Amino acid sequence: MKIMPFIIFGLIAVIFTVLATAIFSGVYIARLNKEVKAKFGGKRWELPGRIYARPLELYSGLDLSKKDLIRELDLMEYAKVDNPDVAGSFSEKGNVVELFTRSFKFEDGEKSSRYLGIKFGGKMIESITDLENDTPVELIRLDPCLIGSFYPTHHEDRLFLSFDDTPDILIDTLLAVEDRQFYDHYGVSPSGILRALFRNLQKGGKVEGGSTLTQQLAKSFFLTHEKTYKRKINEILIAILLEFNYKKKEILQAYLNGVYLGQDGSRAIHGAAMGSLFYFGRSLKFLQPYETAMIVGLLKGPSQYDPRRFPKKAVARRNLVLDAMVSQDIIHKDAASDYKKKPLDIVKGSKRGKNRFPAFLGLVLRQLKEQYRNEDIRTEGLRIFTTFDPQVQIDCETAMVASVAKLEKKHKLPKGELQAGIIVTSTNTNDILAVIGDRNPRFQGFNRAVDAKRPIGSLVKPAIYLRALEDFKLYTLTSFIDDSKIVIEDADKDRGKWIPKNYDRKYHGRIPLYFALVHSYNASTVRLGRALGLDGVFETIKKLGMKRTLKPYMSALLGACPMAPLEVARMYQTLASGGFLSRISTIRGVYTKEGVPLKRYPLTVKQNFNPGSVFLLNKILQAVVVEGTARQLRNLLPKDLGIAGKTGTTNDLRDSWFAGFTGNRLGVVWIGRDDNKPCELTGASGALRVWAAMMKSIKIEPLELPQPENVIWTAIDPETGFKLEQTCESAIAIPFIKGSEPVEMLPCPETEILETEQEHSNKDNKDKKSKSLFMDWLKEIF
Repeated sequence: MKIMPFIIFGLIAVIFTVLATAIFSGVYIARLNKEVKAKFGGKRWELPGRIYARPLELYSGLDLSKKDLIRELDLMEYAKVDNPDVAGSFSEKGNVVELFTRSFKFEDGEKSSRYLGIKFGGKMIESITDLENDTPVELIRLDPCLIGSFYPTHHEDRLFLSFDDTPDILIDTLLAVEDRQFYDHYGVSPSGILRALFRNLQKGGKVEGGSTLTQQLAKSFFLTHEKTYKRKINEILIAILLEFNYKKKEILQAYLNGVYLGQDGSRAIHGAAMGSLFYFGRSLKFLQPYETAMIVGLLKGPSQYDPRRFPKKAVARRNLVLDAMVSQDIIHKDAASDYKKKPLDIVKGSKRGKNRFPAFLGLVLRQLKEQYRNEDIRTEGLRIFTTFDPQVQIDCETAMVASVAKLEKKHKLPKGELQAGIIVTSTNTNDILAVIGDRNPRFQGFNRAVDAKRPIGSLVKPAIYLRALEDFKLYTLTSFIDDSKIVIEDADKDRGKWIPKNYDRKYHGRIPLYFALVHSYNASTVRLGRALGLDGVFETIKKLGMKRTLKPYMSALLGACPMAPLEVARMYQTLASGGFLSRISTIRGVYTKEGVPLKRYPLTVKQNFNPGSVFLLNKILQAVVVEGTARQLRNLLPKDLGIAGKTGTTNDLRDSWFAGFTGNRLGVVWIGRDDNKPCELTGASGALRVWAAMMKSIKIEPLELPQPENVIWTAIDPETGFKLEQTCESAIAIPFIKGSEPVEMLPCPETEILETEQEHSNKDNKDKKSKSLFMDWLKEIF
């Protein structure tokens, strides 16, 4: 009887222990379930932002050579084959390129893949034919080149794959290899665990795992890789909770997006969709069964079976998967036998993980950060469509590299010391087409095109003359200004007396306004700027597009103000646009990974200047190329292009600049040294030559300035500025803003022999020489 209390107490203790364990387990499982739902039900993966170039549009008559098309297809990672039979492949047969395009979800909708024949005639597309139905194609837009990605901090790269877009053969093969009872268990398979235990004991080591696909997901998504009993228990519990809370297809989708499939430098390849592109250069739906088998085979060990490093092991593993596909009736055994004879056909090396154009991408990221958080840019899978033109970028890079090396050799400069910063835009759309931030265009570091703020020298002068021409009642092209010696006391407070000198070390007295800018005279420019007022000049610089506030001091009138090539490009873009300020941008649109537009970047313009004033200024900038400081361009490029531009050189030849534009392209080039030592180059001997080489390598159009309605042409005497009859031999037609043209009429000089147009045409090649070279170029421009 005495032992009864002990039995009772023992039973109570057992019951209490059981209850406590049950309560503790219940609380623990409830908390674990909450964590599972919070993490799995939220954002499951960090998806990098994808940056795309402008899409290449093809049509009959397009000025595009076969070589250029193939170069772009290579950038887009199209595979060159004998007979293109899958999307993302092409062949070259004589003057015809056969192309199987990829489908792509553009801003305006999905475009399906097509099989095309593109025939070339010389350096132009002659015709485009749909080879599936033998019909002509007027216009085709290719999928844009992926030029880079903005990765999360852990550098995982993946493409989201929905369950509905997953090929059935991939799901069937995955389950045949990893979890044949997937649809029959609830996260854990006891029979699978017992089978694995038996085989491992039989073989004397671990040869088979008993984990279900859901357990594998629980381990990779929620847990660390430590091997403890606690982690294994948590793995089992999480697997059961996943099955309880989510559908089978959600679990499969999560698994297929999360699996690790290889390494590309610092980039980790995750998910079947990215794995397909990384190894085969094609999306999953275009893979052959033996290629799908290789993807699934990699799950056992991406490093161990890396097809690029260990092709024999990868083939053996793929063939085992093919056997499993046969055993589950996914493919026929005869087909498997044929597939086992196939080579791996792995692409040589994907360029998708490499940001090949770092300067442009750096500018894109900077402009994106004006609207989005850095975390969202790098983790939400944004699709960023840009203005980038691969053809322009690559051609300009090639020209720049060769030109800089040639400059160092010609001028006996230290090899490798010269640096470059370059911006190229479209004058028609204000799009930034190319950015070069280093003499090594692949350098991922300091971006001189955006961040190198250096004195711009005479590039600032057009702003001064534009300010004058805006006051057209006082200043015209033919207004005389003084280029005599000028002494400025206490110019910038700390420098005392300042005497601006011209580059030719001469003063030229009373000269026409346009002549002063054409030859970039310093004395007359400073005198003009002082007369206009520094505040007015710097307000003009701001209206041209300068965002930063510059200090208005006298030496800034000759370009002592530091700017980056991007800032200079903004200013000259306004001139090229006829006085209309518009944001130059790298971005056309930003979309979610599902294709929902977040923000578009439409072209917005603001008229900041009198169109007539800008027209007159641009006429002077054309004259700079004809007979001014940029006249060497006429020996480097065709003379009929009508280029407008300006050279810039700073003190002690530290910086060499050129900014200029044609009918469709604007380019700004800076050449100098990072240590700020003299580069021994003027704007004309350095940056201008790089600019010319770039423009020679890309497709440019002549500049034909549209005449504003408020501009009229008046015949004048170029030496006095007074009005002349048009029949006078020395008369030159000059553009004026209406109301500013000279009124006082002079008679023709008595020494002239007046003749009618008919009399002149009947003379036998007796051309009269102009009074001066000055009049020769004046006639050519005006």
